[in-house]
Amino acid sequence: MDTLRLEKPREWKRLDVAEPEPQPGDAVVRVLKVGVCGTDVGGYLGKFPFFKYPRIPGHELAVEVLSLPEGVEHIEVGDLCAVEPYINCQTCQSCRQGTPNCCENHKTLGVMCDGGLTEQIAVPARRLHRANGLEPEQAALVETLAVGCHAVDRGMVAAGESALILGAGPIGLAAYEFVKLAGATPIVADISGERLEFVREKLGVERTILITGGDEDVTAINNASTDDRPQVVIDATGHAGSMVRAMEFVAFGGRVVYVGITHGELRFPHPDYFHRREITLLASRNALSRDFTRIIRLIAAGELSTDPWITHRLTFDDIETRFDETFSGGGGLIKAIVSVP
Repeated sequence: MDTLRLEKPREWKRLDVAEPEPQPGDAVVRVLKVGVCGTDVGGYLGKFPFFKYPRIPGHELAVEVLSLPEGVEHIEVGDLCAVEPYINCQTCQSCRQGTPNCCENHKTLGVMCDGGLTEQIAVPARRLHRANGLEPEQAALVETLAVGCHAVDRGMVAAGESALILGAGPIGLAAYEFVKLAGATPIVADISGERLEFVREKLGVERTILITGGDEDVTAINNASTDDRPQVVIDATGHAGSMVRAMEFVAFGGRVVYVGITHGELRFPHPDYFHRREITLLASRNALSRDFTRIIRLIAAGELSTDPWITHRLTFDDIETRFDETFSGGGGLIKAIVSVP
């Protein structure tokens, strides 16, 4: 079985490994498509927290079910499934209180444990979501969309509000889709004019702001808002400076959601940025099972289009030779999908 593994940052190793040995409750699945996201790129560069080597990456997965444990009724052998890659313990306080996405013993496929950049894997059957009405490439995008969906839910985005999204990468654009579905007005901001031009032309984003780092950013954001200031700001950059400025951009009494992850500490003026505005600060981690179910239904119904998202397609063999070139920035990259094997 052909597998690609990161031995250390920037070093791929091709392996011929045995077929997976399922644990109790596991299904064995054939991997069809793998989406590549910032987590994978960060792991490749040695910049993502929680990532250890050697590691088989890959958590945005479309799979075909090959075998199932006894008693599984929600899926069948042969089904196309999207994988919910968050393996939770089911016993800790977080799991018991209905927030398994932040399980105290959490492992994400391809990050804390080996993932799907291989021909077959074993995965808990409870983490498979039937997606027979979708194309495999669409099923591989469900996890990315789910992260944006959960961030919008965390921000309690409501109809009639303005929501500023910082970062026009895949997670920010996933949040954009669910801000629209909530009936709110999305504003997308980024430091890249090229990226903003792309999302205007390909995704139909109407309100965009080029962030320059000065006071003019605040003026531009306020002018784009349906009120004096956006009531919600979702930071999808993972950049410490941007995460702090999110508090500068949000309305008094508003909500700030951090869905991006930074290595650094966050420091901000407490009286002006936080206390005086009575800001609600929220973290958003991963997604919930209901998000996967909702997104599959929306895509199947034609209410959520994935067509503009996939800008690059790679084969399994391309990873070793084209990874640096594809993910070095520029080139209109939004989402790359890998065909396996």
